[in-house]
Amino acid sequence: MFERLDFREPAARFHARAIPDDATAQIWVNHVAGPALVLGSTQRDPSMIDVDECARRGIDIVRRRSGGGAVLLTPSEVTWFDVIIPSGAPGWAQDVHAPMVWLGERFAAACHGAGVTQAVTVNDNSMVRTEWSTLICFDGIGPGEVLLDGRKLLGISQRRTRTALRLQCCWYHQVDPAALVALFPALDGIDPAALLPIATLPTQISDDILQRLCSS
Repeated sequence: MFERLDFREPAARFHARAIPDDATAQIWVNHVAGPALVLGSTQRDPSMIDVDECARRGIDIVRRRSGGGAVLLTPSEVTWFDVIIPSGAPGWAQDVHAPMVWLGERFAAACHGAGVTQAVTVNDNSMVRTEWSTLICFDGIGPGEVLLDGRKLLGISQRRTRTALRLQCCWYHQVDPAALVALFPALDGIDPAALLPIATLPTQISDDILQRLCSS
């Protein structure tokens, strides 16, 4: 069982939230307050981003402390939640991949319980890489990540502290790959259709899935 906490704040503020030393099992849901391009912890080269285009579109540039590629978060187009698992609690493991697979399996079960009829599958410990997967989160498929009819639905990244781990997750209700491609000079001239296809789920079932996940 997870306690659910809801926030409505910019991505930078939400990412800056510290995991308490006395962390309990919680799911933090952030209702995104404004558009943000969230970079992985190792994406530190400023030239990789078209800063002017981000400014023109009012997109904040934020770096998270967990790994992986960039994710574009737009209000009303994405559900974003973090799962806090204290050391020793169900789901916690020394193995880095095991908690992500554990969460992916519970998310898949929550989708089925919420009435999702498409095929929902969970990637195992393998990593599916593409030419652009180190740059774009949803162009690769990591351990525990969930697919809907073979398309990536749920992205997961992870960071750990001495007392807990934080699994950072999101899925899309609607997505425009071209809107993301335009933010990276390295992707100039790339047909957005060349990226891996992304699955979406309707906004209406988001709360049902999250409530089932909290109860799992």
